[in-house]
Amino acid sequence: MKYRVEHDTIGEVQVPENRFWGAQTERSRNNFKIGTPASMPKEIILGFAYLKKAAAYANCDLGVLPQNKRDAISRVCDEILD
Repeated sequence: MKYRVEHDTIGEVQVPENRFWGAQTERSRNNFKIGTPASMPKEIILGFAYLKKAAAYANCDLGVLPQNKRDAISRVCDEILD
């Protein structure tokens, strides 16, 4: 498996290259392996994707999110929604 290096306030962490999350999420996944794997209902995940995409466009329109980041967020959301 290929990895990329992400950084947070604690330091570096390797994140699988094919995942969209960052250092803090990967650190949590590694540090809190308790119980059985849980997942959110698909409808919740889809709802968050719609919400994130709308927020990215709104924040870009307000000038607080660069267009390249808006486009990246939008692509990921579209991937989730397809």
